[in-house]
This record gives sequence, C-alpha cells and structure tokens, in this order.
Amino acid sequence: MTLRVVFRTDASIQIGTGHVIRCLTLADALAAKGAQCTFICREHTGNLVGYILSKGYGVYVLPLGHGADSSLAHSAWLGATQAQDIEVCMPLLTKLQADWLVVDHYALDAPWEVATRKLCTNLMVIDDLADRLHACSLLLDQTFGRDAQDYKALVPEDCTLLCGSHYALLRPEFAALRPYSLQRRAQPQLKHLLITLGGVDKDNVTAQVLDALRASPLPVDCRITVVMGSSTAPWLAYVEQKAQVMPWPTMVRVGVNDMAQLMADSDLAIGAAGATSWERCCLGLPTIMIVLAPNQSAVAHGLANAGASLVLELNSSFMPQLRSSIAEICNPATNLMRMSQAARTVVDGQGLAAVVTRLGA
Repeated sequence: MTLRVVFRTDASIQIGTGHVIRCLTLADALAAKGAQCTFICREHTGNLVGYILSKGYGVYVLPLGHGADSSLAHSAWLGATQAQDIEVCMPLLTKLQADWLVVDHYALDAPWEVATRKLCTNLMVIDDLADRLHACSLLLDQTFGRDAQDYKALVPEDCTLLCGSHYALLRPEFAALRPYSLQRRAQPQLKHLLITLGGVDKDNVTAQVLDALRASPLPVDCRITVVMGSSTAPWLAYVEQKAQVMPWPTMVRVGVNDMAQLMADSDLAIGAAGATSWERCCLGLPTIMIVLAPNQSAVAHGLANAGASLVLELNSSFMPQLRSSIAEICNPATNLMRMSQAARTVVDGQGLAAVVTRLGA
C-alpha cells in the first residue's frame, strides 16, 4: 500500500524558504521509497509553489486570509487566523486521507493540530522553538543540543520525540560528499569563500557582508561565490553590481542545485544560522555565522560554544567584527582546521534516513 504524506508548510519574503526546503528534502526521500507526497501552501509573496510543482509534487494553494492570532510569537507568518486555516485545510485533508500529515510552521500549534489530526492517521510536527503546545504523534527538532525534556510539557505523553542535530534533514548528497569534503581540509587554506544568507535575504545582509569584506585581510588569491535563493530575491541586482567591483573574483549564483558540492569545495562560509548550518557542519565547513532572526540565536551560539563557528550579530559593530573574524580565522590557518573538526562532530548526514524509517517508508 502506498504511503500518503501531506505537508503543511509555507515560504514567503518574511518566513524565508527553509521550512519548505527541509520538507522537500523529506518528501524526496519518502518519494524515493514509493510514498505519495502532497503539499498545502499559502500564496504568500515569495512562496515556492512553482518550485514544489517543478519537483513533481501536487500542491494545494490556500488564499491569503484576514487578521492573525495574537497568542503565538509568529502568528503573522500564517497570513490568516488558525481558524481560517483549519477551515480551508479540512476539506483538502478529508480528500487526501494522509497516513502522515507533516506540519512545519511556527504559526500553527495545538488547536490546529487537534482539529486536523482526526483527518489523518498520524501527525508529525517539525519545530525548532519549543515555545508552544502541540498535539502530534511525532515531533522532530533538529537543533544542536536540543533535549527531549524541552518538549515534555508541550506534547502528549505518547508523542515520540526526535531531538538533536543527529536527526538533521539533509539531502543524501551531503552524506555522500562528506568523506571528500573532510579529506580536502587536511591542509587548510582559504582559497574559496562561500556567502549564503538564505533564500530571500530581505534585509540585504549580503551587500553589507561584501562591503565589510572589501577592507578585510582575505588572501589575494581568494575567490568568492555568493549564492542567492532565486531570481525573485529582492536585492539580487544590487548584489550583482557589488560583486563586479570586489577586489577578488566574485561570482553570484542564483538557485543553485549543487549546494553540497559547492560547500564541499569551499574553505570558509559566511552564512545564516538557519537550516544550512547542518549542511555546513556535515561537510566540516568552517563558518562565520550571522544571526538574522531571534529564533536563530540559540543555534548560532550553541555552535559557537562547540567551536564549530564564529557568531556575529547585526548591530552597529557588525562590519568591523566581520573583518576581525576573517583575520582571526586566517591567522593562523590552523584555525580553519579546528573549526572544521568541531563542526563535523555535530552532524553526520544520517538523520534523514532515520526519520524516513520512523515514518514507515
């Protein structure tokens, strides 16, 4: 019998793309095992509905609603109230008859899950915050250092908890490239800098990074690759102009499909403290991590405390601190090795397979 899995998740300029991307990673692994995967997404500005369709999955698109609940920190991300979301999702879920309903959304919690759980066999929540009640049968939080005790008072007693970065949902190519990536770091050098600050970068942090780097002690023979999430990223043209006048060869790439290889071939990353943190750790890629949202702070500082990254906050001293961080990493070059060795212990790339097994695929 075909396993039927439905994902309720969103992307937008405000939300970013990470929630949808990690759900797609899980969907791809499930589909490879024969599962039928379908998505339910709201038509926010900056949604990834077209991309999901291009991957071959069915998508039900929800209209934008009116108002927002006030009880959750991220309520405004839903584009509707939970009651409105329930109302439009109920007939879809009745039709789809999911074996698993997977919910990855900071603006949904127990009331939504109670209403929809009766229309599916099992309900899984993907979360990072541990800040609200859930009514699920399985919960995944891939945050480094996350303890199951953080959720004990937030989920039913019979809920299975998968907590910690060893459950990180990474595409198979990251595990496949891990040996190559770790081996090439045996002789550390800074020849290739990767900048990737999320699929949207609505605040144009990438341009601030490029400005800061102009006065940094990057080696003269270094090259820079900037990755932007899509051609609709609001600051793409501006970043491309900045790249043309950098002192080092600087390429801007859009919508890459070889991120694992790109990370494996890079010597240092400047990146956001989101889901790509686990990809970089799996490949042992040293990182200067920039906190772009409050919910990223715990991840960033946890990795910094483990020695896997340096952390910067977006404040008035951001640019001089970035230049100082580059100098710290470059002198001596063995600092790259120390960060790589710490990062590689955080994630081994096997989390996706473990989660797929739990879902019965």
